[in-house]
Amino acid sequence: MAGEVRHPLFARLFDRFSGLMEKEIGRWRDELLADLQGRVIEVGAGNGINFRHYPPTVEEVVAVEPEPYLRAKAQQAAETAPVRVSVRHGLADALDFDDDSFDGAVASLVLCSVPDQRDAIAELRRVLKADGELRFLEHVRADGRVKARLQMTLDRTRIWPTIAGGCRCSRDTMSSIRAVGFRIDRERKIDVGPGWNHTNPHVIGVAVNER
Repeated sequence: MAGEVRHPLFARLFDRFSGLMEKEIGRWRDELLADLQGRVIEVGAGNGINFRHYPPTVEEVVAVEPEPYLRAKAQQAAETAPVRVSVRHGLADALDFDDDSFDGAVASLVLCSVPDQRDAIAELRRVLKADGELRFLEHVRADGRVKARLQMTLDRTRIWPTIAGGCRCSRDTMSSIRAVGFRIDRERKIDVGPGWNHTNPHVIGVAVNER
C-alpha cells in the first residue's frame, strides 16, 4: 500500500508491552483526552491504546495509522471502544481530509517518529477547524545540556531510531507546534518511567488553532 510504514519488530514489541505502559500512562491519557468534543482525528494511533480513554462527548474518532500490524490491532480495539472509531491508513504529513474537517486533534507519542515534524503538525492545523484544539502527549528534548547531547547522539547515530521504529528523542516539539501557528494554551512537563530515561521529559498539553 502506498505510503505504508513498516516496523514489524517494533510494532509487535509495542503491542505486547503497551499494557504494561498503560499502568503508568493511562492516567495521562485520561487527562489528554478529557472534555474533547465532536469529531476528532488521532494520528499515529498505534494499536488503539487511546481509544478506551475517549469521553462520551466525542462523536467520532478518525484514527490514522500507517503501520499495518498496528493498524490491524487498532481496528480490533475500535470494536470495543466507548465511542465510534474508524481506523484508516494514512500518513500524518499527508492527511487525506479537507480543510476544517475536525473539531479536535490528538498526537500521542507520535511526533517523535514522523519524518518531518513541522509538516505533520501543519497538516493537523490544516484539517482542524478554527479554534480547534490539538491535544499532545510527547517526549521532548531535555533542558539539561548533558542529557540533550545524549539524546542528539542517539538520534544522529541512528541507535535509538532503529530500535524504536523511527522515534527520535531529541526533538524540540514545542517549538515546532508554535512555529506552524498554534497557540499553546496549556503545557506541563512530566516524567514517564525513571526521570533519567533518555526519553524524558514528556510534555502534555493543549494547543489552539488560531486563524
